[in-house]
Amino acid sequence: MQRFIPVRKLLSETKYSLRRQRRCFSQVARNEVDNSDGFVHKLPPFDYSPPPYTGPSADEIISKRRKYLSPAMLTLYSKPLNIVDGRMQYLFDDKGRRYVDAFGGIATVCCGHCHPDVVEAIVNQTKRLQHSTILYLNHTIADFAEALGNKLPGNLKVVFFTNSGTEANELAMMMARLYTGCHDIISLRNAYHGNALGTMGATSQSIWKFNVIQSGVHHAVNPDPYRGVFGSDGEKYARDVPDLIQFGTSGNIAGFISEAIQGVGGIIELAPGYLPAVYSTIKKAGGLCIADEVQAGFARTGSHFWGFENHGVVPDIVTMAKGIGNGIPLGAVVTTPEIAAVLTRRCYFNTFGGNPVCTAAGLAVLKVIEKEKLQENAFVVGTYLKERLTALKDKYDLIGDVRGRGLMLGVELVTDRKLKTPATLETLHIMDQLKETGVLVGKGGIYGNVFRITPPLCFTKGDADFLVDAMDHIMGKM
Repeated sequence: MQRFIPVRKLLSETKYSLRRQRRCFSQVARNEVDNSDGFVHKLPPFDYSPPPYTGPSADEIISKRRKYLSPAMLTLYSKPLNIVDGRMQYLFDDKGRRYVDAFGGIATVCCGHCHPDVVEAIVNQTKRLQHSTILYLNHTIADFAEALGNKLPGNLKVVFFTNSGTEANELAMMMARLYTGCHDIISLRNAYHGNALGTMGATSQSIWKFNVIQSGVHHAVNPDPYRGVFGSDGEKYARDVPDLIQFGTSGNIAGFISEAIQGVGGIIELAPGYLPAVYSTIKKAGGLCIADEVQAGFARTGSHFWGFENHGVVPDIVTMAKGIGNGIPLGAVVTTPEIAAVLTRRCYFNTFGGNPVCTAAGLAVLKVIEKEKLQENAFVVGTYLKERLTALKDKYDLIGDVRGRGLMLGVELVTDRKLKTPATLETLHIMDQLKETGVLVGKGGIYGNVFRITPPLCFTKGDADFLVDAMDHIMGKM
């Protein structure tokens, strides 16, 4: 097993501050790539070349962003990529260079970039009717709602469309509070459910929370098999939830919300046995169970269409977005007729939710997933990729954990396996060099030391090999 000279030790030999070190680090990474013997593996063959790009340069775009867009809108990499084209699992920059997209627009592009069937559905609907209002009849919203309801178990048949995952989770939490007559909701530590006031309360990472009033949410101990105190014993983690209800609430609650695999939190799959035990506790306290499927849904985990199915539970409300539209702004809340009826107590309306173009795209996505067997591909290729990443873990001490299901995988980097010290700078270093070799991945986790691998579901074993070989090449030089 290969050991590393920590990047921190190398950087500390300079006289510069940590801030200066961070600023210069990616430049060092680029120089190392430029002066190396090169990464000899080639991208898998692909029969598409983008037309020449004639738009603004990266520098011009950066200048406009700084002048006209919020400074909160950050970019990845020391030298931001100018992505101008995409096809299936590949992206192209303004120079025509092709990249393996192993991030999928943050687990959003499920069928593939510019999938012809999805594009055709969007274009045809746009030509006929771009927008009216759900106050008039149009078959697209009803057709998609029917198809979506048929993908869910039990009596989860009633759909309310939104524009995003945040909107969907906000609506689900409100419906749970209305239905039960209670205010308290239990979420998990390390969770991310959105950035509006209600969902920010359910989110449990300080980096995503502003200092504004966020009431009525209690955060349970996270059933994290890697860093958690009970390892993979889900039932032990679940014992915290009755305590929260007994000591932090009136004894009755509105609900419980969780992802099956925490995406932003670093691709953390909840410990086995946790959700069944917690769902039982929540029911006894009069609450509803909300499954946040914004990232894990739509066949991404491979073994099942929905993440919660991997845990053998059936929620009362399911929220979804991202993969639902392959990049179109679309989200949804699906629940039972009885729970859905709470919205009839007042007027509740969403101008763009259920827009005909978006719902036409959503229906096309479901058809493509079935026609091209993308769930099966996510399972087969995801299993293969995880095996290759696990072999890399056996080779390099820097890799502390490989986890996830299907094509929702995480690789956590640590400088000390025993202490599990986050390798934050090393993560940035490798991520920048992966980009130089033609691989794009995301990062997440509270410490920013987890590679998030969530490619389009058309990802191939050849793409997986290229990704792992590139990572192996980079780590082998450190």
